[in-house]
Amino acid sequence: MTKTKPSLPTMQELTDFLNKQTREISRREIARSFGIKGDDRAYLKHLLKEIETRGLVRRNGRSFKSAAFVPDRMTVEITGQDADGELVARPVAWQEEGQPPQIVLTKNRLKPPVGIGDVVIAKVHPVSARFYEGEALRRVTSAPNEMVGVFFDGKILSVDRRFKEAFSLDNSFPTDLKPNDLVIVTIPELRSRHPVAHFIRKIGQSTEAHAASLISIFAHHLPVAFTEAALSQAQKAKLPSLGKRTDLRGLPFVTVDGADARDFDDAVWAEQTQDGFHIIVAIADVAWFVRSGSALDADAFLRGNSTYFPDRVLPMLPEALSNGLCSLKPNEDRPVMAAEIWIDTEGRKQKHRFLRGMIRSAARLTYEEVQADFDGKRYPEKLEGLMDALHGAFKSLLKARQRRGVLELDVPERQVMLNPQGKVIAIRNRERYDSHKMIEELMILANVAAAETLEKLNIATMYRVHDRPSLEKMENLKMFLKNVGIRATLSQTPAPQDFNQILVSAHAKQQPVVVNEMVLRTQSQAEYSPENIGHFGLALEKYAHFTSPIRRYADILVHRALIEGLGLGEGGLTENEAAAFDRIAEHISATERQSAAAEQDALDRYTAAFLADRVGEVFEVRISSVTRFGLFVALDEYGADGIIPLSTLTDDHYVFDERMETLKGVHSSRLFSRGQNVQALLKEAVPLTGGLLFRLVEMGSSRQRRFACRRRR
Repeated sequence: MTKTKPSLPTMQELTDFLNKQTREISRREIARSFGIKGDDRAYLKHLLKEIETRGLVRRNGRSFKSAAFVPDRMTVEITGQDADGELVARPVAWQEEGQPPQIVLTKNRLKPPVGIGDVVIAKVHPVSARFYEGEALRRVTSAPNEMVGVFFDGKILSVDRRFKEAFSLDNSFPTDLKPNDLVIVTIPELRSRHPVAHFIRKIGQSTEAHAASLISIFAHHLPVAFTEAALSQAQKAKLPSLGKRTDLRGLPFVTVDGADARDFDDAVWAEQTQDGFHIIVAIADVAWFVRSGSALDADAFLRGNSTYFPDRVLPMLPEALSNGLCSLKPNEDRPVMAAEIWIDTEGRKQKHRFLRGMIRSAARLTYEEVQADFDGKRYPEKLEGLMDALHGAFKSLLKARQRRGVLELDVPERQVMLNPQGKVIAIRNRERYDSHKMIEELMILANVAAAETLEKLNIATMYRVHDRPSLEKMENLKMFLKNVGIRATLSQTPAPQDFNQILVSAHAKQQPVVVNEMVLRTQSQAEYSPENIGHFGLALEKYAHFTSPIRRYADILVHRALIEGLGLGEGGLTENEAAAFDRIAEHISATERQSAAAEQDALDRYTAAFLADRVGEVFEVRISSVTRFGLFVALDEYGADGIIPLSTLTDDHYVFDERMETLKGVHSSRLFSRGQNVQALLKEAVPLTGGLLFRLVEMGSSRQRRFACRRRR
């Protein structure tokens, strides 16, 4: 007897089903619940996308839940106290849309009472979108296991600005510690009244020039040393013979990187054709050297990516590979995976193919040198024909970019300049040339080709995905734009061009920085996923990272998938890897965020060190965020952030409006809001934590100051 094929659910039936769920549920589980198989899964995908667009369901990666679902139990870490002495906490793993809320634990009945550093399960309820109240129900762990601290005056000061108190020492500490020694410690009883630190090891001195990155590395638990097995494999690695590889050594490939770059994983070549341009993007064949299941692979997977600091790099691969056999150095044979692509004069891709080859780079160029050529200085002469073709291809790809409607956010990159001794001598925004954009467009072109090829081959693909902004974030943006006098029409399914139009309006209103920042905050975070939802920011339906396998593990996986799918020889994707893509995607997305946080913390510490000599000076700062604790401000000249605590606003009693994100004086009606420029005195710059503390100057009229005096009395 044959089974009757179940009918497909309607939108209402699927919404009702999700409303009954008490947890997130994956698309696979939804399909199983309705008996959906085969090609009908495409219908389910479309239906879920439709009800998500209508705001009836929320998606978290590859899982879904009712839009009305709010968890009433949450695992939180207690991070400090507010001005009223209440414990402040944050979710350990926030998976909702938008920024995690501020949680205040108004009830603390556990024995012994919970304290800063504890992780607890809390019963919570939202007071507003960004503020929850809660009660600690059960202690999960007591305080963090490890932290970085500095030895000073017989105590340990934490480098984490959340911990204000100094910790006493137990008898584990060596007697030869010196002031300013950086140490790793554990605080076993952080919740006690007098917490005590336990010594693990010394890592350096806080007064050293390179301490900022050292602190960030250990504070964020980044892997530092490679295993002996991985180092041994890297040292023993040898270049492959040409064999069945395509010989591309007769073409004058060039690498184009920053002047301080040490690893070169991409090289480019182009020629003009009758209809457009013939382009080859050659990428280091890392998959040849790093095989699935090897010690090298395990270390690369653990790191997930390279991490970059002003004074050093924590590479994903040992130096023998990252700066050696995998680096496309000039005048040396190097194995590559290459994307060969043809485009027309409008930048439309006509066809492409992938091959495994051998190149011999003709030159290592910097962005400045290539830009000089673009500006007519004809450097270097022997590559004139190649440079003309690359410049022409870039102009064609720019047309395609503009036609596609890419999100054009201005995100300046802060560059810390160090002298030979490692001291900060300048902080500036890194220059952006057309030469940078040319390489970016060529890499995007190759990444799109990789995603299209793998999808056509129906093989496991590690996509780089970027979801459209959530409805909640867009509503917040609309409210902000209305407050600053910018009219914007944003549908529930906005396109990148809609945000670009907002940015154009912001320039006309002379508010480009603050609006650009708000539009950036509105965007979802890009991540890795074996399920394709497209890349909203780049306005692309298919996108996968292929072009940086020396520094990104995702790219190695894409290379392996291409090798396996196209039958290009050894080092292809294994069945076990393909089956684990969900888990791998979560891991490498997490390591990317971990590295970004460490890099940002190091920049903050370097900036604080640079500004430490300017304590007492008055700066014009921009209010970047308003909270009930005070004003977060940006010092745009240096890309630095600091805080003006509410307790220092003594000229009036200020009330926080959570919906409007403003602080308003009760008596003076003085208003502080996001985007406002104010004069502030730099009161404190702490290189150890990266913290900047400001105090507002010119605090109101004499009447307001008299009111403040009466209030203090």
